[in-house]
Amino acid sequence: MPKPETIYVFAIACAGLVLLPGPALIFIVTRGVVHGRRGGLISTLGVETGNVLQVLAATAGLAAIVASSAEAFSVIKYIGAAYLVFLGIRALTGGGDGGQLGVLRKRSHRRLYFDGVMVGALNPKLALFLLAFLPQFIDPSVGPIWLQTLVLGLIFNVIAAIGDSLFAIAAAGAGGRIRTWLESRRLAQASGVIYLGLGAVAALSHADTKS
Repeated sequence: MPKPETIYVFAIACAGLVLLPGPALIFIVTRGVVHGRRGGLISTLGVETGNVLQVLAATAGLAAIVASSAEAFSVIKYIGAAYLVFLGIRALTGGGDGGQLGVLRKRSHRRLYFDGVMVGALNPKLALFLLAFLPQFIDPSVGPIWLQTLVLGLIFNVIAAIGDSLFAIAAAGAGGRIRTWLESRRLAQASGVIYLGLGAVAALSHADTKS
């Protein structure tokens, strides 16, 4: 197990990092605006579930494989990018976040959760982040590296879940006012553009494990 003082410093560092905007956070905020508080929180739960899968992968050493293999990184990167593009096209064409607001509100909670899981699990930058960030707080002399990686990774996930939930709630509150200004179709199209933009950023990103 990591030392208590290590956990304390790590938690503070994680709290600061959670405030930095990234694809998952923008995804959660968008879902909060479009689907309200419940939809935003369900999407957050999905994203954090996907993050837990990445923590488990990092614990098993898979993050190192992804970071060291350009082919593996590209596969995960483009699958994730393709899924974000899929969400964008579906929103723009009315198959996902499109249509009337009543339809948006009734969208399957299971579907919202699944979308979040995919966004969290298929984010290669999170794997690289875990690989670069966690080792700074791991001390081989205090216990098994895999256990320290798992504990620190889950602490990061809990802090991220709290931060993302607050963002989802705030976005839902703002979304109520936004929806009174914009037609639901325009709001859906806006969310589709955001998803497409996230997909493009993910597809154009590059692994850099040396910096």
